[in-house]
Amino acid sequence: MVNALILAGEENTNNYKHNKLGVPVKALINIHGKPMVQYVIDTLKKCKLIDKIGVIGPYDKLYHLLKDKVDYIIDGKGLIIDNVIEGVAYLGTEKYLLICTCDIPMLTVESVTDFIVKAQSTQADLCYPIVDKTINDRKLPGIERTYTKIKEGTFTGGNLFYVHPNVIDKCCEKARQLIAYRKNVFKMAKILGWKALILLFTKRLTIKQVESRFSQIFNVNARAIISDYPELANDVDKPSDLALIKKQLRIEN
Repeated sequence: MVNALILAGEENTNNYKHNKLGVPVKALINIHGKPMVQYVIDTLKKCKLIDKIGVIGPYDKLYHLLKDKVDYIIDGKGLIIDNVIEGVAYLGTEKYLLICTCDIPMLTVESVTDFIVKAQSTQADLCYPIVDKTINDRKLPGIERTYTKIKEGTFTGGNLFYVHPNVIDKCCEKARQLIAYRKNVFKMAKILGWKALILLFTKRLTIKQVESRFSQIFNVNARAIISDYPELANDVDKPSDLALIKKQLRIEN
């Protein structure tokens, strides 16, 4: 069993306000009569591998909607890393933690279970799902994603992490740097190393090399999990994403 933490902060809400979607919190975007975060909660509650569920975000906006749906509603501090640390304080360190964003309403029990089972089999400290572009295009045509080409293929990243809570503290500083430097290739090179960046740009970087480099950077055992479920990777970042996901959910339901 693992515990789950749903990140439901207010990041990127300006994009939605400018497009007149009328929600102060991204997690509360209405999709067919219920807030987007509830789709994620409902799926996680059905997963037999998940024990406690916490949601972290603006407490005053989330409590009245979610108070009877999860074990904890935690007042967020704004920064992702700080919110994860706060979530661990509530959920404890005895069990692995599944960290999940609030904006993947197409998440299914099958996709979550598959990721957790594969992650558990690695016995790693940290696991992250990646989805091949061909699978994403075939199952969810029309949804745009950011892809990275490596030696094994073209992949997009998921919106979940499987992590042992005891390693989170020692990962925090490097994680903050990676987030801060993500748009500056020279500063990123100081962390990732020029060799890794050159291999990436020349499409010769392998999954094993990525795992090895991140394991060194964070001083943990990190693994990438190749998933056949694009539901893990397709989030709501712009109005066009929302429109396509609403259409997909209407078809499935």
